[in-house]
Amino acid sequence: MDDLFSGAKEELLSRRRPLAERLRPRALDEVVGQRHLIGPLRSAMRSGRVGAIILWGPPGSGKTTLARLVAAGSGLEFAPLSAVTGGVRELRAALEAARERLKFEGRGTVVFVDEVHRFNKAQQDALLPAVEEGLVDFIGATTENPSFEVTAPLLSRCRVLRLEPLSEAEVDELVRRGCGELGVRLAGGAREYLLRFAGGDGRRALNALEAAARLSGSGTVGVEDIERAVGGKALAYGREERYDVVSAFIKSVRGGDPDAALHYLARMLEAGEDPVFIARRLVILAAEDVGNADPRGLPLAVAAAQAVQLVGLPEGRIPLAQAATYLAASPKSNAAYAGIDRALEDVRKEKLPPVPLHLRNAPTGLMKREGYGEGYEYLHAGGVEGMDQRYLPEELAGRIYYDPKESGAEAEIRERISRWRRERQEREASSGESGG
Repeated sequence: MDDLFSGAKEELLSRRRPLAERLRPRALDEVVGQRHLIGPLRSAMRSGRVGAIILWGPPGSGKTTLARLVAAGSGLEFAPLSAVTGGVRELRAALEAARERLKFEGRGTVVFVDEVHRFNKAQQDALLPAVEEGLVDFIGATTENPSFEVTAPLLSRCRVLRLEPLSEAEVDELVRRGCGELGVRLAGGAREYLLRFAGGDGRRALNALEAAARLSGSGTVGVEDIERAVGGKALAYGREERYDVVSAFIKSVRGGDPDAALHYLARMLEAGEDPVFIARRLVILAAEDVGNADPRGLPLAVAAAQAVQLVGLPEGRIPLAQAATYLAASPKSNAAYAGIDRALEDVRKEKLPPVPLHLRNAPTGLMKREGYGEGYEYLHAGGVEGMDQRYLPEELAGRIYYDPKESGAEAEIRERISRWRRERQEREASSGESGG
């Protein structure tokens, strides 16, 4: 009798779990998508050691599922932590439990940190010794570029595995499984609607399907049910559409159309785009397309990015709109961007000439005797003599990388640099005549 009641209780608890959790794969072969990672992860499972891995990918791409499967397949205890709700104290407790487990049970532990990009430096530093010593294996999951969000010491010890958004066919497979689990069918274009709404996010598709099935109250789910479930119409924002809208947003800001910029910004936000991603695109654009034509553009974009991270959505839409409209209405110049690319092209294709002796660092007596730093004129002490020095190597004399445009504040920069060059040439000519 106890077994009967126990089984019924388990069944009830299972039915109360979210659909995405009920459909979570129990083996790597059941995973939908990410086929390029199955081989490397299976090898890690066979070895019984996971090491340190960062799973980097968009929401709903399977990061947590893969972490659980790898831990289970390696025979290791799975110790999940949330970077949002957990702190250094919770992390240290998990590491101490791992130490005890290894000591008394001879069993290793995988510490899994979801949203590891939200771990601050102190938390990451607290984790590092345990990873270095091999006390625990580590898997971190993040939607953000780990190069920016994970400290260099921790990142250097991790393999970064990139997850891709699920394809439409892969999301469709999850929806098919979800319909089977719920005992419903999709009708009247509901399947296509749901796939557009998901935008490559499997969990989003399953959550919407489950909510729509509950609202439907029948065995059939239509477009109207999904609209009611998600609180509005699903914007066309699949993988290809996402890049189209992002591209249109950037080109509208670059092209000086603040109204179009706000339109595409609204489409991205309403479709669930990560606001931090949008902010980063604006920071890049401020340097690349506005540049020195309006030097205030870059600090404004950086401030907007910081504000988005501080306040989140929905308020974060306001600094994003401020930055987008300011940059759209700003004068434009890509001279700095084009200049560094020209310099890089030369550096990569040519044999690098030596740094001129008068510009070299001379920290020792030997270097000074070798002529390092000799003849250098300190600008603030030497006046125009400091400006008349040659700074480029002799082989590159006269090479121009930065060509300011006559746009906004850069027009003044262009005039100033032109005047310096003209005055330098006049002094050189005058010096030559005097010497003659």
